[in-house]
Amino acid sequence: MLSEDINKRPIGVFDSGIGGLTVLREIARLMPGEDTVYLGDTARVPYGSKSKETVIRYSREVAGFLAGRGVKLIVVACNTASAYGLGELKKTLAIPVIGVIEPGARAAKRATAAGRIGIIGTEGTIRSNSYVNAINALSGDKTRSVTEHGEKGFDRYFEIETDVLTVFTKACPLFVPLAEEGWTSNDVARLTAEHYLNGIKGRGVDALVLGCTHYPILKDTIAGVMGPGVKLIDSAEATAEETRRALAGDDMLNGAAGGAKREFFVTDSPERFVAVGKRFFGPGLDTARLVTVGA
Repeated sequence: MLSEDINKRPIGVFDSGIGGLTVLREIARLMPGEDTVYLGDTARVPYGSKSKETVIRYSREVAGFLAGRGVKLIVVACNTASAYGLGELKKTLAIPVIGVIEPGARAAKRATAAGRIGIIGTEGTIRSNSYVNAINALSGDKTRSVTEHGEKGFDRYFEIETDVLTVFTKACPLFVPLAEEGWTSNDVARLTAEHYLNGIKGRGVDALVLGCTHYPILKDTIAGVMGPGVKLIDSAEATAEETRRALAGDDMLNGAAGGAKREFFVTDSPERFVAVGKRFFGPGLDTARLVTVGA
């Protein structure tokens, strides 16, 4: 049984920039009594174009900052950092660490009835095969082989043979600037979504993982293109649910009903972070403090 003092410590959340605010929003919605500390590493965004070694170093530095703020758990609300840095953080930190990939993969595996899952994300996330690998691992590492057919750019098609699951992946890089610009439901957003998603839609998927924390902002447009027969898996929602389960399992939930404290930190351009971040988080993001992380 942990002390009441530990229960009252905040949850730490970090991302390379703004997208992780969708994860924080779901955490705040699901656990309104939990204080939170968010750090957006806006000086070094995006992580997706960096090497694995660099992403691990950035993740250590950012997680170290949050640990120094006395957080009781860290959520890595960045797909690239989850893919490359999560294992290292779990080994080196004395507090629980949760990423966004495994919760989304688990939710997709539960959601599919046809055994056909689509995954959309940034080029870095799709290139890393992180979601495909996570789904594969969830099948107990019983997969004999993963075959790749006709790669074109970052479009990849995988067959997970022994688990009778077929996973289709597609990079949708323009969704990020559309979300940050607030162009989420206009003709540009719809045409872009059709361009990216019609191929996956034609494969008969019945579950689609939104494998980038920016993408929930475009959820209505994506749902409109995919149609009612496809369940959208919001990694932000799945990660918030997993965070609550982890805290409950370790008896670390704060029993407060609301009135939580929200702290926001960035490594560059706090004014832009606040202006754009309001679209992702909503009310409650009024200011962010500038900090230096790493060397």
